[in-house]
This record gives sequence, structure tokens and C-alpha cells, in this order.
Amino acid sequence: MVEKAVIIGGGIAGTVAAIALHKAGVGSVVYESYPTGADDAGAFFTIMHNGMNALAAVDLDHVVAEHSYPAQGVRLVTGAGREISARTYSQGPRTLRRAALYQVLHAEAAKRGIRVEHSKRLVSTTENADGVVATFADGSTAEGDVLIAADGTHSTARAIINPEAPPARYTGLNVVYGYAPARPREEPNTYTFVHGARAAFGYIGVPNGQTWWFSRLPGPELDLAGMTPQQWKDHASAFFADDDFPVVEIIQSTDGEVIGSNVYDIPTTPNWHTERMVLAGDAAHAASPAAGQGASMALEDAVTLARCLRDLPPDKGFPVYESLRRDRVEHLVANSAERDATRKGGAPMSEAELADVTRRRQAYQTWLYEHHIDWAEPVS
Repeated sequence: MVEKAVIIGGGIAGTVAAIALHKAGVGSVVYESYPTGADDAGAFFTIMHNGMNALAAVDLDHVVAEHSYPAQGVRLVTGAGREISARTYSQGPRTLRRAALYQVLHAEAAKRGIRVEHSKRLVSTTENADGVVATFADGSTAEGDVLIAADGTHSTARAIINPEAPPARYTGLNVVYGYAPARPREEPNTYTFVHGARAAFGYIGVPNGQTWWFSRLPGPELDLAGMTPQQWKDHASAFFADDDFPVVEIIQSTDGEVIGSNVYDIPTTPNWHTERMVLAGDAAHAASPAAGQGASMALEDAVTLARCLRDLPPDKGFPVYESLRRDRVEHLVANSAERDATRKGGAPMSEAELADVTRRRQAYQTWLYEHHIDWAEPVS
């Protein structure tokens, strides 16, 4: 059975995998390539019901809840301001900054005696019958019974585990995030999604009085290093100039941090594991943020993988883990790509078409949100 894991990547999947393995009685060390935190740390996201369920399985849900805001409902409006649908959540989703989640998870790992080493960029691995050795760019090495590769969308380990794996695919969308100083007119803790004529926009008023917003914008890959906050605001505003809903007002009122990124996905990875190494999170199955499930799927992966390694040796545990996860996550990636396709050209949907799509998506969301992980149930 596994006694020690080498975990590549100190983001959501890697750190929660370490904590879940600790609960399963398996030791680990996390190796993160960035000096502190990880990329895109200024952005925010929502951990949906299923993600919170995964956190609850390893006693982390209450900690994350203490450092996040509840999302109590969601409404969809057109660019003209007409409401198409609205629903409330009895419990579940939490919204927080990515950097805040990293800090919380790393603090919880430290409480459990889990070491996180920074500035450790993986360059190669050596695998044998007894375990695996990871070599980093600074010349140091790490040994373990298994290696868990949770090093993100542009994973180095993915190509090592599966040289024929396709690279991450640019989806044709950019995402821009910002934090406006004023609260919107709607009740706080309610997400509003605006289906504009040319792009999608979403925002939520949080209890500190701010409006946290994002936009998904069709277009070519951008030079992220060359964009100032004002250029990002102007770039995003141009997509909503013809809409009546005050999207441009919200964007331009932002006087602080604005973060933009190119969006990539990974529709499928042919092989998730070798005898001693396995992929988790975005390294295996990155999805666009259209369904808001990237963090939640990474959490599901981490907890499911820990259960498999708790109950089975790697040669059996890895295939079982892949069989439990592959169909679900690839379905999510495909669904997110389908949503993105509606934002990349063609005539805007009519209100009737938008309402029909919304009804179908709500049924799909039920399947997503009701996923439950029973930590105590043995894996066979």
C-alpha cells in the first residue's frame, strides 16, 4: 500500500489531495513551481454544491465557508435588461478569491504537518517497481511510492505520463475579472448573468460592499503581459457597448485590480496514469469556466483519488479512480465548450431560445450539483 506521495502542484487539486491522503493515513509532500501561490491568483470563482460536498468529506467545508461569501441565488437577464430566469439556492455555493483559497488550504495542510515546497518546477521523473523519483529544475529530487500530478492546464507531468496527450486547446475566449467598489442594485449574494449581444457577463454583490464581476469575451489569444488594467477594462467594455444593461458602467467603475486571461481546455487525455504516476484536476481535464465547475471538479478528483489509494494499491487504485472520474469530467468539459460556442459568432439568441437553453441547463446542473462523495464507503 502507499505510504508516501509526491504531489506536483500546490493549487486546489494538489493541496486537497495531500489533506485527503493525510486523512487516509498516507503521507505526502507538495511541490509547487511558483514562489508563492500560483498563477491567476487575483481572480475569483465559486465552489458549487458538489465542490463543497467534496470538501466536507475531508473536513474542509467549514474552513472554506469562513473565508468566502454565500451565493444564495442566480438570475439570467438579456443585454436589454429583461429577466429570463431566476432561482435560489438553499445551500451550497461559496464565492472567494483564488488567492484566499490557496492561503486557507495551505494553512490547513500545515496544521496537519504537510510540507509545501515552493519554486520546485518539475522537469523529469524516473519510475521503477518500488516508486518514483521527481527531478526539479534546481537539481533537487523527491522520492515517493506514487506521484500525483496536479500541475494545472499546461501540465509538465501530463506529457511525461502520456507523451501522446494533446496540449491544452485555446477555446477562443478571454476572461476578464474585476472588483468594482459599489454594490449593485440587486440583493447581495445573488449572481446576475447578462447574456449580451456579443459576450457574457456576470457579477455578484458581496457583503463588503463590492461588486465582483467577470466577462467571457470571444477573440484571439492575447498578450497578457502587455495589458494594463485600463486596457482590460476598455477591451471588455467594447463588447457590451450596444447593450442596455449597465455592464460598461460596472466595468469602468472598477478602480483597482483587473485580471485577464486566455481560456484553455483539455477535451480528453487518453491515459491518466502509469503504474506509479497519476493525473488530477486540470492536468487531466481542464474545462472552460462556462459552467463554473473547474474548482469543484478538482476537489472531487482529489478526494476520490485519496479514497482509492486508501483502499487499493496503485496498480488497482489508479484505474478505479480514472473509471470513477473520466466520464463525468469529460462530459463537463464538452458541455462547457458547447456553452462557449454560443459566444463565438453567429446571431444572438432570441429570448425564447435563451429561455429554452436555460431550462435544459438547469436540468444538467442538477446532475452536477447532486454528486456526493461518501468518505467512509470502501472503494473496490
